[in-house]
Amino acid sequence: MRLGVFTPLLSQMPLDDVLSKLQTLAIDTVELATGNYPGNAHCKLEMLDNTSALQEFRQKLQDHGIGISALSCHGNPLHPNAELAKAAQDVNRRTILLAEKLGVDTVVDFSGCPGDSPASKHPNWVTCPWPPDFLDLLDWQWNEVVAPYWIERAAFAAERGVKIAIEMHPGFVVYSPETLLRLRQIAGPTIGCNYDPSHMFWQNIDPIAAIRVLGDAIFHVHAKDTQLYPANLPRTGVLDTKPYNDERNRGWMFRTCGYGHGAEWWKEFVSTLRMFGYDKVLSIEHEDSLLSAEEGLTKAVQFLRDVVITEAPGKAWWV
Repeated sequence: MRLGVFTPLLSQMPLDDVLSKLQTLAIDTVELATGNYPGNAHCKLEMLDNTSALQEFRQKLQDHGIGISALSCHGNPLHPNAELAKAAQDVNRRTILLAEKLGVDTVVDFSGCPGDSPASKHPNWVTCPWPPDFLDLLDWQWNEVVAPYWIERAAFAAERGVKIAIEMHPGFVVYSPETLLRLRQIAGPTIGCNYDPSHMFWQNIDPIAAIRVLGDAIFHVHAKDTQLYPANLPRTGVLDTKPYNDERNRGWMFRTCGYGHGAEWWKEFVSTLRMFGYDKVLSIEHEDSLLSAEEGLTKAVQFLRDVVITEAPGKAWWV
């Protein structure tokens, strides 16, 4: 297993400077955003139509000794606003095509969330089964919107040797291991997950136990943590809509690795990932509002360096 970095946290820096900085941290793997919510500061989809720009991009990565773990285009391809949905879908499609050209086998995205009818203007995330209107809505969303889009998009990716890693995130139809596996059953094994443990903590799902549920559906992993605040949770619950920078009053907040759960927890996390067949990249994502991107990245790298398992096990005498 090795450390990587999801580069939007350094979006204010040009790609050359990002790659040079990562070299000083002994990081040789990046996850690059191509558009939608994370932007595309370091990976432009226009390269698809510009052979020389694509070659220059490849050479730049090669010169710095940097590989790509995934291309990411987190968006809402099921948005009820047809214009917004089309834009997110186009970024996803072009990201898959770029991944094919670059030899990258994983594209990360959100599942999206539809509205409550074809005439809706805003997404409608269903979180409970009653009143019964909610279950009717959920059936409509999955049968009429979710399944048709993801069946087609999974087939498109599979034809190009690319897997789609859906990041489970509240606010979208896929937010838990159960909903991820539901989508995978519908659209096939090209669909798996980008596993971010911080989103499990947020929902009071044990991230280590959930690895056993997901198994080989884990395609890519983010290294990000969440801290729960028992002093606030009795008032807020985990569905807390206050701004992320209202740290004093929130029930939880995202934390840099090392500032939420300690090394013992992270060692068990990476060990269980390996046990269930994932031995690729921990891609550091920074969304901790108490630390700068610079400090958050540096401290996460320092902390995780002693956590990751870097060597494959040899055959022991007792086996």
